[in-house]
Amino acid sequence: MPENTILVADDDGTIRTVVSRALSRQGFRVQATGVASQLWRWIEEGQGDAAVIDVVLPDENTLELLPRIRQKRPELPIIVMSAQNTLLTAVRATERGAFEYLPKPFDLNNLVTAVQRAVATPTKRAQSPDVLLQGEDQLPIIGRSPAMQEIYRIIARLMGTDLTVMIIGESGTGKELVAQALHDFGKRRGGPFVAVNMAAIPRELIESELFGHERGAFTGANQRRAGRFEQAEGGTLFLDEIGDMPLEAQTRLLRVLQQGEFLPVGGRNPVKANLRIVAATHRNLRQMVAQGLFREDLFYRLNVVPIRLPALRERREDIPALVQHFLTKAHGEGLPLKMVEPEAMQLLRQHDWPGNVRELENLVRRLAVLYVEETIGAQTVNDELDEATNGALGDDSPALDDTLRGAVERHIERYFAAQDGEVLSAADLYARVIREVEKPLIAKALSVHRGNQLKAAHLLGLNRNTLRKKIRELDIEVVRGSR
Repeated sequence: MPENTILVADDDGTIRTVVSRALSRQGFRVQATGVASQLWRWIEEGQGDAAVIDVVLPDENTLELLPRIRQKRPELPIIVMSAQNTLLTAVRATERGAFEYLPKPFDLNNLVTAVQRAVATPTKRAQSPDVLLQGEDQLPIIGRSPAMQEIYRIIARLMGTDLTVMIIGESGTGKELVAQALHDFGKRRGGPFVAVNMAAIPRELIESELFGHERGAFTGANQRRAGRFEQAEGGTLFLDEIGDMPLEAQTRLLRVLQQGEFLPVGGRNPVKANLRIVAATHRNLRQMVAQGLFREDLFYRLNVVPIRLPALRERREDIPALVQHFLTKAHGEGLPLKMVEPEAMQLLRQHDWPGNVRELENLVRRLAVLYVEETIGAQTVNDELDEATNGALGDDSPALDDTLRGAVERHIERYFAAQDGEVLSAADLYARVIREVEKPLIAKALSVHRGNQLKAAHLLGLNRNTLRKKIRELDIEVVRGSR
């Protein structure tokens, strides 16, 4: 059986030697060089069954060379390695036809495995359409830690697919940013990206919010309203905090995913669902499935490609880059430009950050706003971290308003925040909120009086006929004798 020839190009002689030896031990014939010009000559001559190339070569950037290689030798699988470990590098390499992307430093066994796969399947790879890429300083996701490298590789591999993705991570780790990146670098980037926070939607309004409703579907529905599924037509629907979705709504969502269509509340004609689903949660859904709190069949429908986002404490080496990013972002918004002393940065790296990246960003904003010094020192950072850890929960903090009014106010605040301004154009907001309060109140009154509608009506101060009408409109199950 003839040897497969592998072309290796890296300007670091040590890496060339190590890679060449590892491949030679597996029976490959290796031709190695440190410049792009020699690599291109070999490719023009038809040499090589696969290529392992570093992104940065002295005479040319491999990302610029890749399209020429794909045009000249479309069947040649190319493995790109890079120390420029950003999402942009991974996406560019994949978009321009790389067979595999390996961030440095990498495990030699992974490289050998990738080469073996490349020569075993030398099929022509279709070139993806060009992606409008941003500059690295404008990327939504910051970090070059090994944990983030795996995230970038997954995003790059999903570029040409419509697979459903489940993003798992603690609050504040940036789940929506990853969902946005999956959309921006994916097949549906020309369509809308619609995000909805399941934890912020009133329980009784979830179906209407997701699937929309027809005029007259319920009291206060004075006009037709498009739901989030319809708004995301041709694009991506991001279902954040999917673990907070009630079981009855989970059943409806599962039906949509199985059948590829949905029915607006009060509607008769199904609507085709032409979109991609990306879900996210901070909860342990497998545990919720075992507890009967989340449908097992829906879990497997959503968990096609799981992505676990690391907590900030698991990638402390990314903190300096994140701090610089947030300082630059704050300066761009008109705040003074600040610098952080090395000792202060070390304190930031040692902190556990229970609120993750969101907590770090909030602290950086406080530093930019509240302190006049251009350089933030260790004492300032230490004071802020102490305040964040102890002061926020101190005895002088105001008591949480646990009245019904306080709970409603907090709920409405979350609801408005989650709608991203769209709620301001809704014509039925009053009826929707009142409907959410009415149903549990009436249901509880009926339960207290064991399903006796006359007594429940008296308790509520309603006419019995009015109560009956509400029971029908709100679809409340009346069980006599229960309590």
